[in-house]
Amino acid sequence: MVTPRALRLHALDNVMVAVDELRPGAAPSGAPAVTERVPRGHKFATAAIAQGEPIRKFGQIIGFASQPIAPGQWVHVHNCAVTHFDRDYGFCEDARPVDILPVEQQATFQGFRRADGKAGTRNYLGILTSVNCSATVARFVAREVERSGILDDYPNVDGVISLVHGAGCGMAAKGEGFDLLARTQWGYAGNPNMGGVVMIGLGCEVFQIGRMKDERGLKEGDLFNSLTIQATGGTRKSIEAGVERVKTMLPILNRSKRETLPASELMLALQCGGSDGYSGITANPALGAAVDILVRNGGTAILSETSEIYGAEHLLTRRAATPEVGHKLVDLIHWWEDYAAKNGSELNNNPSPGNKAGGLTTILEKSLGAAAKGGTTVLNGVFRYAEPVTAKGFVFMDTPGFDPVSATGQVAGGANVLAFTTGRGSAYGCKPTPSIKLATNSEMYARMSEDMDINCGDVIDGVSIEDKGKEIFAKVLAVASGERSKSEALGYGDAEFVPWQIGAVL
Repeated sequence: MVTPRALRLHALDNVMVAVDELRPGAAPSGAPAVTERVPRGHKFATAAIAQGEPIRKFGQIIGFASQPIAPGQWVHVHNCAVTHFDRDYGFCEDARPVDILPVEQQATFQGFRRADGKAGTRNYLGILTSVNCSATVARFVAREVERSGILDDYPNVDGVISLVHGAGCGMAAKGEGFDLLARTQWGYAGNPNMGGVVMIGLGCEVFQIGRMKDERGLKEGDLFNSLTIQATGGTRKSIEAGVERVKTMLPILNRSKRETLPASELMLALQCGGSDGYSGITANPALGAAVDILVRNGGTAILSETSEIYGAEHLLTRRAATPEVGHKLVDLIHWWEDYAAKNGSELNNNPSPGNKAGGLTTILEKSLGAAAKGGTTVLNGVFRYAEPVTAKGFVFMDTPGFDPVSATGQVAGGANVLAFTTGRGSAYGCKPTPSIKLATNSEMYARMSEDMDINCGDVIDGVSIEDKGKEIFAKVLAVASGERSKSEALGYGDAEFVPWQIGAVL
């Protein structure tokens, strides 16, 4: 008879994680017999836990017993709750210098060198919109170009994409909401994976293209054009004008060719969605190992989803390069606490129902696993949503936990490749930045192999985190060099552009 498996993740833990489904009476090696069914990926107590006492996983507090818990009992939302407790931020205590490899020793990829010195991993022509009112025209322009077959003549162009949104009017003309949209739009326009951009507006919206060009010093030219529907003469004429501008740009974009570039030019966005009880054990720490490799090669990795590092922020502040960096992160946490309260919510509304079904009980548990994506190196910077990322190494960007909104901010910040871990099987892709999907468990990977790029479930079977990190880093280099990820092959990415909307809709 095969002994069912369970994992103890830290010597201080008073729970273990079921690798296999456990039936009443099952006794995994080194654990008490369970007294009730424990689904795979879920937790059970290894010692008696009195009501009000902390429940520990990863050596950290993930919640408190809401009732007495006996050894072998299933531990989940019915007997584990979150209450406030103080955390030791230990600013900079664990920050250690990173030995960056010399450029001649760094890994390389085949990318596009842009005129401004940035490096792209894709060569898209983007059609952006200033307002929802111009979304249909933008989509029709992209559709007409695709239908024409003209893209076949430009093999160095990855495609023409329309990235539309639901805002741009009915909003204040200044303030946080406006600034977020402005940073996002112009961040996408300047992302190194965009070879050229056509911006389409209506003409009377709050988010005026002319104002933005003036404020940001943007000039019309070979690779940036704009038009408004009202000034151009309506829908049909705007579609025709947009198509002509695209056709004029395509030969110029096609001149770009891939060349050998150092891995220090990579900016990797880190995402997790549809997480489960394995996320913090397999895919997230494996991605963290890949991040450490990237950082040693001089590259940049962006951890985000502020509402999903809540409760684990003390692990990041201890790695902060300076006290100022650490305090900036703590200030974000306080902002999110106020933001949730003002909207009649609380940060522990997360995990989602799917997360809970996969074994995650509290936001603290989810955050501890999510933070593992960031590896172990120094936290060199904290950035606002869609703000240009100017620091090298491991950094943090303030974003919501909702994956499309979060990734949109990272891409606007300059990310040219993205890694996305999932345990439930999130359906996600990204343009213009390719997304690499990492499965946390082998069962889901087998079920959704057309969507998943790498199976990290084999970590449970003995593959080391270090080796899996090397595999992920190699895949990042391959995709950055032009290999299509699974989500790209499926055609994902056009609908996943979702700027964060803050403020009143007026």
